[in-house]
Amino acid sequence: MTTSSAYLTVRGIDIDVVYKDIKNLHIGVYPPMGRVRVAAPQRLDDDQVRMAVIQRLTWIKRQREQLQSTARQSEREMVTGESHYVWGLRRRLKVIERPGKAHFEIEGDRLLLYVAADTTAERRRDYLDKWYRAQLREALPELIAKWEQKLGLQVPQWTIRRMKTKWGSCNRKTRHIWFNVELAKKHPDCLEYIVVHEMTHYLERNHGDRFTSLMDGFMPDWRSRRDQLNDAPLAQEEWGMGRA
Repeated sequence: MTTSSAYLTVRGIDIDVVYKDIKNLHIGVYPPMGRVRVAAPQRLDDDQVRMAVIQRLTWIKRQREQLQSTARQSEREMVTGESHYVWGLRRRLKVIERPGKAHFEIEGDRLLLYVAADTTAERRRDYLDKWYRAQLREALPELIAKWEQKLGLQVPQWTIRRMKTKWGSCNRKTRHIWFNVELAKKHPDCLEYIVVHEMTHYLERNHGDRFTSLMDGFMPDWRSRRDQLNDAPLAQEEWGMGRA
């Protein structure tokens, strides 16, 4: 089947469009971030797809809200046996209760949390969030410097924050880039894709043909990295307790 793809932004929502040899247009909203994907007949153009999305915007927003609500409800308790993703790898959490400063370590396929016995689940989640941020703060400077040199651009300021529906964001006026703390759970290739994606917005505001052409030149495999980023799980589902 012959296919082509496009990348649109409709009312602030990023839309992945795949044009296929099909009869009808299909819109899907996918976990965990509410990614919107459209499969469209090849006879339609971007403007027609955009109008179709606008007509279904209320439904799309409702689906995204439901996904975000589900994500909040599945919050883990930070106890031994849960799993957490670190740079694309799933690691089983082991909580070691002892006095002293709380900290994380990686040991084989385990993520070890050393923490006082009376520490609440909320506080443990806060420790994990700070640890993820530290992972990103360590990884980002080298990546940004690499692509500043490649693209001949400078990133004057960047920040890590938690975002519900975006992996990254860029203010073209101030050139400030924000990175979602959840990226520390993803493969490093995904983080590099977001660095390049947001820096490309310095050159092109919208996700149109020029943006796609620039990305193709800067990072030819960006689509596979994007798919890896959106398709990999984020949920901290519980592993079988019998696994080593």
